[in-house]
Amino acid sequence: MNITFDRLRQQQPQLFSNAALTLPAAAGQGMVALIAAIEAAIALPAYRAHALAQAPAIARVPVAAHGVFMGYDFHLTASGPKLIEINTNAGGGLLNAYLLAAHGEGAAGATVRAAYVEMFRDEWRLARGAAPLRRIAIVDENPAGQFLAPEFELFRQLFEEHGIAAVIADPQELRWDGRELRHTGQPVDMIYNRLTDFALDFPVDRDIRAAYEAGAVVLTPHPQAHALYADKRNLMLLSDDAALSALGVGTVTRAVLLAGVPRTVAVDPEKEAFFWAGRKNWFFKPPAGFGSRAAYRGDKLTKKVFEEILHGGYIAQEIAPPSEHVVLVDGVEQTMKADIRCYVYAGGVQLVVARLYQGQTTNFRTPGGGFAPVFFS
Repeated sequence: MNITFDRLRQQQPQLFSNAALTLPAAAGQGMVALIAAIEAAIALPAYRAHALAQAPAIARVPVAAHGVFMGYDFHLTASGPKLIEINTNAGGGLLNAYLLAAHGEGAAGATVRAAYVEMFRDEWRLARGAAPLRRIAIVDENPAGQFLAPEFELFRQLFEEHGIAAVIADPQELRWDGRELRHTGQPVDMIYNRLTDFALDFPVDRDIRAAYEAGAVVLTPHPQAHALYADKRNLMLLSDDAALSALGVGTVTRAVLLAGVPRTVAVDPEKEAFFWAGRKNWFFKPPAGFGSRAAYRGDKLTKKVFEEILHGGYIAQEIAPPSEHVVLVDGVEQTMKADIRCYVYAGGVQLVVARLYQGQTTNFRTPGGGFAPVFFS
């Protein structure tokens, strides 16, 4: 069933704020510079070798595609933008392209949507050259039950509007026949991967994994992208001057990284006293976490959860507080925190948005909060 963006806003108002943020141009320039520095580091053979050595074997499968919808998430601080994390398959990119129209920027939204379609075509050309792209499957476990399920339908419609057949599928609906990956008997050329099984380890994903390892389907984003960008352990490298220098990262690039990536370290059980005493200064995250799941602010920890963190392979990141912004909610001024997300493809920023909220982490439950467009002055 087709869905319109206007109807979606009415059905799920918690997704969208009526506010928009206008940020100084310097903030945008700072984020772009930090993204460029990270991309430069990740391009180095020594960095890639280190990141892939600690990743599952499937991340070392040769792949030509870049990976769509890289999400670089920032907090804006008095000393400049601070990178909180990088996510593969970052959600909300298409929702925010449509949201621009609600703020009087319909032409800009249309341009972004066209860029998204071209991005998927680029991924296909990198892998398959001039062969025709016939069908894309938008894949997630129980897609109808996902929080951003309406975005899947908007993507399906967008692809169809541009002459690409598209389906929304649960991984168990896909079958590998030894030659092609199929959905209801029809071949699938490309998967827009919204799964959080980043290594395709779950039994339900075995057919996708088999097709991917055989080179029979273009998967984007793919396990290698997650290993290089989104594994939280990489933040330890990106915030360690000595490690960066050893990997061959240049002086200027190192300076940008050290200024913009909060210090991140492994949680060593032998340093229990150190982390507990200084817990208010740290945000604790699991290496493969996403969407703030199983992530904890140190000042909110119970001793029981702290014990789990100590032995759970966590990383600890120095807290960089989010910026706060006064916005109108039903005519009343409210102070909201903001996470700033840059949607990035092949190192280029396609769209910058905010997620407005109150509380400890982004939650899409704050009245007046949700996604908001970002403009620069």
